[in-house]
Amino acid sequence: MTHALKAPLRWFRSLATRTKLLVALGVAVLALALALSMRPGEDDAAVEDPRWAELADAAIFGASHVLYENLPGGVVAAAERTARFRPAIDEAVSGTDVDPSLLEALILLESGGRPEVVVGNDPANASGLTQILAETATGFLGMSVDLAESRRLFSEIEAARQAGDRFAEESLRVERRHVDERFDPDKAIEGTIRYLREAGAILGREDLALASYHMGIGNLTSVLRAYSDEPEQAVDDLVRERGISYARVYFDSTPSRNEAAWRELERLSDDSSNYVWKLLAAQEIMRLYREDRATLERLAERHGAKASGEEVLHPPGSTEVFETRDDVLDATRDGRLDPVPRDPEATRFVIHRRLGELAPELGGRRRDYAALRPDALAALEYVAAEVFELSGDEAPLRVTSAVRDLEYQRLLVSRNDQATREYSLHTTGYAFDILRDYGSDLQAASFQFVLDRLAILGLVTWVREPDAIHVTVADGVARRVNDWLVEASD
Repeated sequence: MTHALKAPLRWFRSLATRTKLLVALGVAVLALALALSMRPGEDDAAVEDPRWAELADAAIFGASHVLYENLPGGVVAAAERTARFRPAIDEAVSGTDVDPSLLEALILLESGGRPEVVVGNDPANASGLTQILAETATGFLGMSVDLAESRRLFSEIEAARQAGDRFAEESLRVERRHVDERFDPDKAIEGTIRYLREAGAILGREDLALASYHMGIGNLTSVLRAYSDEPEQAVDDLVRERGISYARVYFDSTPSRNEAAWRELERLSDDSSNYVWKLLAAQEIMRLYREDRATLERLAERHGAKASGEEVLHPPGSTEVFETRDDVLDATRDGRLDPVPRDPEATRFVIHRRLGELAPELGGRRRDYAALRPDALAALEYVAAEVFELSGDEAPLRVTSAVRDLEYQRLLVSRNDQATREYSLHTTGYAFDILRDYGSDLQAASFQFVLDRLAILGLVTWVREPDAIHVTVADGVARRVNDWLVEASD
């Protein structure tokens, strides 16, 4: 396996402190991720830069929430189904350079261990255990697919299922495996191995081959050529000579840097650009399934508690919650909370009139609730500054919520059906909300990019609410943001 894919799991060996490690890892790479300013020169281009592997490490957590949230039947059940295929995987990869744990992770990610899945109810689309397109199966992998028969059998299988005829349903499934090899798990695994080996030969690296599984070799080739500004050289030679890993292309391409490559990634609207990170997250899920089921179940519970992974960053019971306004004021005085500044020319954000609007009913003032944990405030200041730099839009972001106490939260719940009724991250001071009303489409797109990049690194989680973006910030971000800002201004 290449260094770029060996490295990402080295931080996850101590399972008892997994969440702390994930957060610490995100902190350690913030400066790298948001301030990359140099590409390797020709003399050292072929040497793998460890910063890219560190960023890939961080992205494992950032990409994990979507798996915990969406794997069919839940993450534990999906891992159990997938694990049944590991003996076949180990046998199939014997004598090849394909990592069985990554192939297993691909199955978890693609089908959740279900060999009969068909996308869009048409077998022409991605189908089977490893979700292979019919065209790819026949045109690239040499698999046997009689599409007309596969479609007929799909309809008959569905009719038998709806009729409750389990015997007929299973008989038809067996028949389909003979006319469409994508539904034969062994054949699907063999076909996927062929794909990864062929793609690796064309693209020059295993991580790029894996990225192409969802993105497509042609699309990834366009990204690599845009990144290197080299339209003629063979891609595998280009990759090897310049030491181009997927992590490097992904994290070194932004709207303001290597913009052509970023635009190639951005136009793939199906989240293809994050496929490798989700694959590595799936690999970690399978490891936890085998080695520490209890941790996997706890993470599944925390990921499932909210629409984002915010309770993974700050689990209830282990994170300080402010119970009363006096607790908020005490924390502001002793530095556990920092006042949100009111200087939009400097910060590029303003405090919206909704922030703290219920305070008078609790005997307080709106400004009592204009405070955040230092980490959250540093992230807010960074986000606003980056959005301004990328968009040039003078309109400030509008902060509608910051810290609350439990009394305030209970009053809010009585007035607002959208408010969190149990554990709100606002009551910890680690969350803020930004009004979904922007100065321009470019400002909105810039805000989206900054949030997504921070989220994939596990530094924030965010969720889209009816009229605001709710952002939760990880522990320890403030120091790294401040370090970067000092370095950038020197």
